[in-house]
Amino acid sequence: MSKLIACLFAACMLFAQAAAAASDCESKAVSKAGKPLSGAAKASFMKKCEADAKSATAASGCAEKAVGKNGKPLAGAAKAAHIKKCEADAKGGK
Repeated sequence: MSKLIACLFAACMLFAQAAAAASDCESKAVSKAGKPLSGAAKASFMKKCEADAKSATAASGCAEKAVGKNGKPLAGAAKAAHIKKCEADAKGGK
């Protein structure tokens, strides 16, 4: 039961981070001259910014999921391998 609650909490946190990232991207959508982007330039910027934020969120979730079968956190090469695979899966949309 506690694992279910922890998973729900983690999912809520990821959703909140994604929502914050979207509003953060909106505030960053300005040109080099300091003027707000519009049209295709803004759409392109928002798409890239949100994708970057999503992958960063996934990467932070991967570190939290690096736990062995015995429930203890992974360390060293095992942790690095787990995080690398998790990030690749997140980027691939699997």
